[in-house]
Amino acid sequence: MATSASRRRTLVRRLPGRALLGALLAVTLLRATAWPCACGCGVFEVGTPSLLPNGAGAQLWLEYDFQDQNQNWSGTSSAPASQNDDRRLRTHFVTVGAQYMLDRSWGLMLEVPYAQRNFTGAQDDGRVESFPWSSVGDLRLWGMYTGLSEDMSTGLMWGAKLPTGWHGFSHVDRDTQIGSGSTDLLLGAYHVGSTPALAPLGGRPLGWYVQTHFDIPVFTQGDYRPGFEFDGALGTFYDFGTLGFLDELAPFLTLKGTARTSDGGGAADPDNTGYGRMLIGPGIETRVGSVRLYADVTFPIYQHVNGDQIVSPVLVSAILSYSF
Repeated sequence: MATSASRRRTLVRRLPGRALLGALLAVTLLRATAWPCACGCGVFEVGTPSLLPNGAGAQLWLEYDFQDQNQNWSGTSSAPASQNDDRRLRTHFVTVGAQYMLDRSWGLMLEVPYAQRNFTGAQDDGRVESFPWSSVGDLRLWGMYTGLSEDMSTGLMWGAKLPTGWHGFSHVDRDTQIGSGSTDLLLGAYHVGSTPALAPLGGRPLGWYVQTHFDIPVFTQGDYRPGFEFDGALGTFYDFGTLGFLDELAPFLTLKGTARTSDGGGAADPDNTGYGRMLIGPGIETRVGSVRLYADVTFPIYQHVNGDQIVSPVLVSAILSYSF
């Protein structure tokens, strides 16, 4: 999700001197990540401030995310590939989203994901094979409340993840399926603020934001219960304002985090699911009129996994949005 340039400039005037302590505390927990064992991809749900509302109206967007899980990991360090039958999982995610703010306090959001995956793993006879498949993912419905402050700088979110994604692909385990098969309760919050004006930045302040998302499985099927997940992001940005034909140019630096409990049920693998990690990476946001482009690349700086799981060395995300 995200912040517009106009709102950032408003926050620069109205919120000088907000402390970062609460944001730093919130981001230490965080959810979602990039391994085939219990692949939660909620890390793409945070740290994308282009989609945070700043007024009544609608917004449509197309999001692309990519991860290539090709490194076996155990505990806090890399491990020999021979310890894990899962060798590689490449995933392209495309999400179509829509958001409508009824007024400056209440809004609705819908996200419809689609994933194309290619899994490579060792078979029972020792052969290593690859299996591609694709499917619509689990649809997300959100309600939003942004009436806690006049400038909409703070928002609360709640909703549900529905089991619309296919979870019956025969060549992978339940924790690697595109769909989880569960109906989840979703909770989230965000806040956008700024520091006092800084002389080294030409008298302009440095902006910051914090986001958190909870994903709590409630109804499950097939004797498989995904782990509870908590994602978060803490970012800082500097808006250069109008440059040439661009109405906005704002570089970002974002810290993201993940925590997920092990999966449960007879179809789960609790010994090799569950993890926690921190990522950091640069991003940039530009705007021309009502069209905005946001992109970031993040890298893990700390990760701990249960058992053996394959992880991705980099995550890539881009969002093209239109407001009206």
